[in-house]
Amino acid sequence: QVQLVESGGGLVQPGGSLRLSCAASGRIFSINSMGWYRQAPGKQRELVAATTSAGSIDYADSVKGRVTISRDNAKDTMYLQMNSLEPEDTTVYYCHAEIKLAWGSTFRQSWGQGTQVTVSS
Repeated sequence: QVQLVESGGGLVQPGGSLRLSCAASGRIFSINSMGWYRQAPGKQRELVAATTSAGSIDYADSVKGRVTISRDNAKDTMYLQMNSLEPEDTTVYYCHAEIKLAWGSTFRQSWGQGTQVTVSS
């Protein structure tokens, strides 16, 4: 069974920084894309940042210049460095990954349980 576990969320003041981590564990053959999404109550889940094994990166316009996504393939771990945080960034952040469990199999969509980020004075 594959599991994604997020960490690093918490309470910060406006203008502060957080570093989120997402670790994938279990029987993993390979990972294609990994990304961070966020979803406020009653709203659609939206992409924050995503990266593929080939190196392509996408950022949401609302966070460009303030966040950096990185990936340690050896550890199957992904990070999201967030700076200059704003109250509007307050919500639950979710880790997502496309994981292949065996050679010749299809990629499975996996989601973490989420980590809360609160930006408030």
